[in-house]
Amino acid sequence: MHLFAENLAVEISSYYRNLALAHGVIPKVFTLVNGEGDQYLFFIEDLPFEKDEEINQFLTYIVQAHEAVCYARGTLVIVEKNQQFIEFAVIDRDDADAIVCSAELTRDMDDKPISLSEFEKTLVKKSSIIFGSLFEPVQFSDDKVEDFESLWLEMKSKILHRSMGL
Repeated sequence: MHLFAENLAVEISSYYRNLALAHGVIPKVFTLVNGEGDQYLFFIEDLPFEKDEEINQFLTYIVQAHEAVCYARGTLVIVEKNQQFIEFAVIDRDDADAIVCSAELTRDMDDKPISLSEFEKTLVKKSSIIFGSLFEPVQFSDDKVEDFESLWLEMKSKILHRSMGL
C-alpha cells in the first residue's frame, strides 16, 4: 500500500471528525493523491450529475487525468435514525486491498452530531467496493473528455488542492 493511501485514511478521518462535530455536516467527499503528492478534495454533491454512473465516469476521468496513486470516497450511512455511520474507503492503485474506515455518529434530540467514535480501519478486497474500479482504464469520447475538462475547470474554485509532500 502506498504511503499516501495510509496518510489519506488518517487525514479523511480527521476531516470528517471536524466537519461533523465542529460544523454539523457530513458531505459525500472524493479525494485523490497523485505521485507528486498533490491532493484534490471536493464534495460529490457539487457535481452536476444525477446518476451514479455519470458520477463514476467523471471520477474515473479525474483519477486518470491526474495520474492518481490513491483515492478515497466517503459518505454518511444511515442504518436507522438512531444508527448512523460515517464511512469511507481508500483505494490504492497498486494494491488488491483497500482501507475501509467506519465510525458511529451520535446525534442529539435536535439531530445535531454530538459524538463520533474512533474510525475503525479494516482491509478489504478492492474489488468488493462499488467504486473500487476507478483505476481501470476507460476510453472516453472526445466530447466526453471536453465536458469533463470543462467541468473540472468550473469546479477548481471549490476544490481543495494542496501538497501532501514526499
